[in-house]
Amino acid sequence: MGVLTDLHEGDHRLTRWVASWRSDCARRVLPAVEETAEHTKLWWGAAVALSAAGWRGRRAAIAGLSSMAVAELASNCVLKHVWNRRRPPKEWISHEEVDDRPDSPSFPSGHTAAGVAFSVAVASVWPWAGAVCAVPAVAVAAERVHTGAHYPSDVAVGAAVGVTAAALVGRAPRLALRLLR
Repeated sequence: MGVLTDLHEGDHRLTRWVASWRSDCARRVLPAVEETAEHTKLWWGAAVALSAAGWRGRRAAIAGLSSMAVAELASNCVLKHVWNRRRPPKEWISHEEVDDRPDSPSFPSGHTAAGVAFSVAVASVWPWAGAVCAVPAVAVAAERVHTGAHYPSDVAVGAAVGVTAAALVGRAPRLALRLLR
């Protein structure tokens, strides 16, 4: 029971710290990140931009979108319903964005899972482009905690779901070939 208590305390301290960010950068960048990340618009836009960069970009976009779909399915359609975790308490968030949170379960962060899955999959095809995609993925993860939509542990597990989805999608063709032999 001590581990769960420690996790809850860590979530509490880290959520309060991230939610208290008052810099101009946080006030300008994080709301824009939230808006573009809604309904995966950010990642679809990145896929379009990648596709315009030739065959390697198209391959990276397909890998990213496929991995994102698997991550969203796992996080939003399976895991959120297995663990019906409530959002962080409003008292932990020191600003007004706390009133504009989703009603769905908190665990894990689907936004983070999608962003990490997309970025990792793109990086497996085109490392430079994956590194560029990782920057907004990290910003999305921070925004989810800053607005009180998620606990840091939700974001961490969302990232793990994203990495796992990208790994599974990346291995799928080789696994299919093995099965066909």
